[in-house]
Amino acid sequence: MAGGATAASALRVAGANDRVRLGIIGTGGRGSYLMRAANQAGGIQWVAVCDAWDKRREQASGIAAAPVERYADYRKLLERQDIDGVIVATLDHLHAPVTIAACRAGKDVYVEKPMTSLPEQGRGMVAAVRETGRIVQVGTQQRSMAHFVEAKQRFFDSGMIGKVHTVRTIWNGNSGYLTPVPAGMERKPEGLDWDACLGWLPKIPWDPKRYFNRFAYWDFATGGQTGGLFVHWVDVVHWYLGLHAPLSAVALGGIYQYDDGRDTPDNIGGVVDYPQGLNVSFEATLTDRTARETTDIHFIGRGGRLSITRGGYLFVPSRDNAQSGEVRSKGSPEEAHMANWLACVRSRQRPNCDVVEGHYSAMSCHMLNAAYRQKTRVTWRQEWDV
Repeated sequence: MAGGATAASALRVAGANDRVRLGIIGTGGRGSYLMRAANQAGGIQWVAVCDAWDKRREQASGIAAAPVERYADYRKLLERQDIDGVIVATLDHLHAPVTIAACRAGKDVYVEKPMTSLPEQGRGMVAAVRETGRIVQVGTQQRSMAHFVEAKQRFFDSGMIGKVHTVRTIWNGNSGYLTPVPAGMERKPEGLDWDACLGWLPKIPWDPKRYFNRFAYWDFATGGQTGGLFVHWVDVVHWYLGLHAPLSAVALGGIYQYDDGRDTPDNIGGVVDYPQGLNVSFEATLTDRTARETTDIHFIGRGGRLSITRGGYLFVPSRDNAQSGEVRSKGSPEEAHMANWLACVRSRQRPNCDVVEGHYSAMSCHMLNAAYRQKTRVTWRQEWDV
């Protein structure tokens, strides 16, 4: 990434032994988890926390375990000169504008996935990073997990798996996508700034379903299960196989069971195809109510098949490679992705998932979403290239 010469980007750069001074914007469930991951990585100092709800700001202060300033307006946090990096764990539609503002304010950024909520946001984010020289990590954490790295080296970099033409991805029964509204939240809490939650979206009255079950709505989450789940798995496919822009996408699905005011599908299936001669399918359902969710990335190559999830992997060789035997591995910690970002903030090296990779992985989801909503095949557009 090019180094920017702007005044904002000339702020202090943390050295190898310096504590990285952090702020966070969005301190709900995911933001709180990322704060703990940063604490675990160590070598940090919390300076400020920001959330639209005072209750969550207070909770985040406890996780920081140090005196921090609390802000309701993220722009106030970004004005501070004593912050090196910020974690952006807001609602999906705020990822792009907050990240761009943070880069222009001279901050490095860890932004949650999906990086964008609309296809047209990608170019602006990539441009902001290139112009300012900031270190931006996108939160598809598989890229830093040890067993995912091992599998790439062992089966793909070595050529063992052979040519891959088909990848199946599955994520069924994720209960987090059916979060109920807590009792008493029918009325907006006094200390929650709903307009700040809406950001650039049209102003609407308080909607607790949107706030607590955001994956059910197009405006608050990028297609629900596509932007929240498929983005993780397709990012692994892009990484392992060196892919970026798809050729086209198709998708079918619907709201088959949870007709609860949502507008994203509770069942969806789709296929994204790539110019390298590859189809990547996605299957997701919320109507699978067994006790355990089902997840998988299933690479089918001429040299064998790899099934890999956060819990581990299994490689089954083809008949031609049968002498190598099956290979298994257990899962590894997700927190390594945060540690990678913090290390890159100090070293100024490229993080494991930068904005270019984040853009193309998000675009596969955007194309599936458009295919589903338009009920047609969606093809790649030149203006999406970065």
